[in-house]
Amino acid sequence: MAQRLTGFTSLWDLIVQRADDTPDARFVVDEAGRALTFSEYRDACLHAAAALHDRGIGEGDVVSWQLPTWIESMVLVGGLARLGAVQNPILPIYRDREVGFVVREAGAKLLVVPGEWRGFDFGAMARAIEGPEVLVVNRGDVLDGDVSSLRPAPAGGESFTPGVRKDGPLRWLFYTSGTTAEPKGARHTDNTVGASAFSMVDAFDLAADDRNGLVFPFTHIGGIGWLFAGLMAGCPHVIVEAFVPDVTIPVLERERVTIAGAGTVFHLAYLAAQRAADHPLFPDARVFVGGGAAKPPQLHYEVKEELGGIGISSGYGLTECPIVSIAHVDATDEQLANTEGSLCLGVDVKVVTLEGAIAARGEEGEIRVKGPNLCLGYTDPTLDADGFDEDGYFRTGDLGIVRADDHVVITGRLKDVIIRKGENISAKEVEDLLFTHPGIADAAVIGLPDPASGERACAVVVPADPANPPTLPELFEFCKTEGLMVQKIPEQLEIVDVLPRNPTGKVLKHELRKLYS
Repeated sequence: MAQRLTGFTSLWDLIVQRADDTPDARFVVDEAGRALTFSEYRDACLHAAAALHDRGIGEGDVVSWQLPTWIESMVLVGGLARLGAVQNPILPIYRDREVGFVVREAGAKLLVVPGEWRGFDFGAMARAIEGPEVLVVNRGDVLDGDVSSLRPAPAGGESFTPGVRKDGPLRWLFYTSGTTAEPKGARHTDNTVGASAFSMVDAFDLAADDRNGLVFPFTHIGGIGWLFAGLMAGCPHVIVEAFVPDVTIPVLERERVTIAGAGTVFHLAYLAAQRAADHPLFPDARVFVGGGAAKPPQLHYEVKEELGGIGISSGYGLTECPIVSIAHVDATDEQLANTEGSLCLGVDVKVVTLEGAIAARGEEGEIRVKGPNLCLGYTDPTLDADGFDEDGYFRTGDLGIVRADDHVVITGRLKDVIIRKGENISAKEVEDLLFTHPGIADAAVIGLPDPASGERACAVVVPADPANPPTLPELFEFCKTEGLMVQKIPEQLEIVDVLPRNPTGKVLKHELRKLYS
């Protein structure tokens, strides 16, 4: 029986401990059926480290990498961890402007990219960026150096302890997804990433016989968090290079996943596939993991009834402070449906009202946070003054409530409050209601400039039946019948085929505002 590993000093130490504890257990399997055990993973990482060392990479060197969710990506991460490099994963959706900005600010010595992938030549893009050396890694490529040439592994940080802030060297630069402005780089250690990972292990009671469906970009901080979590618990990952429902869902079915992620857009795809199937797609599923984007409460009940398990277990966090709260497997349906889970071990939250006062339990305000998972600050230190308050709490920019039961409800963004004739309208409140409309498959609510009212609420809707989309009068009557105050009812309706989202499923509202303003 695999033991839960928490006393590690670095990611590399965790990889070695897991390989020693359960060497022959499966670590990962991909859509093509390629697989590695934990000991095979450790050995592949050692050879990758030697190959990277031959290219001049050592402790503290920044290596930016932009690879799909491949086994080769996981091996690269382990190899860089063995060397003590500072890793800078970059989302695959980034292109010349964003990648150039990130590698220059990060000071990357090496940029690792695929060649051509999904119709884009990443290699050509990388070679056009001044500064870093470029290494092209394609699926099936092996980084294979002489392990005997490696020096001893660099020292890690303090031994990881769940719920306790521990020091450690800088090992990660994670950039925000840049949905509103230039990406911002959050500086993390193995301990801060490990703290968020342990929150998942603890909340889901993750064990060696689980099988996690890792369906969103591995380059996201959540992907690296899952790497840590799987190593802690000794459970394997089922990975796909990109989420394509017709391709991905049969892979998850084949591998009989017990943990399925990873947010609203994924759950909607699972539901659509299940409704078209004549048998249960995920008979072993225990938990459908949520996060990264708003979750309509009704979705939990639909997932639980139609897909199984406990339904949706949501978490809340940010690149700067991943997994502030998360729902545990023993939570009630009410808590699973209406909250983003309970505060994680060691996390300290301060809620500040719009007037600047400290909010009481159950009172809305901006969520500010400290904890073992909080980053060291930004790569650009000039951003720290706005990012953190005078007491060192990170300003999330999210509006929410911490209930009496320590569960967190996110009510919107500070910048996502629509002010109409002096009345504050929560976009999320309206979106959650629209989601219950039988004629609406997906919806986003945005504020648009209005000369008469300051701002007006605009609903951007994906109809359930494209041939019969809802009309604005129908929407008005629905919202009014459901008890929404008239001032909050959208005054504009736009029908679209699909909402623009980032890789974690968050709606890109700035694109919608630009389009409809």
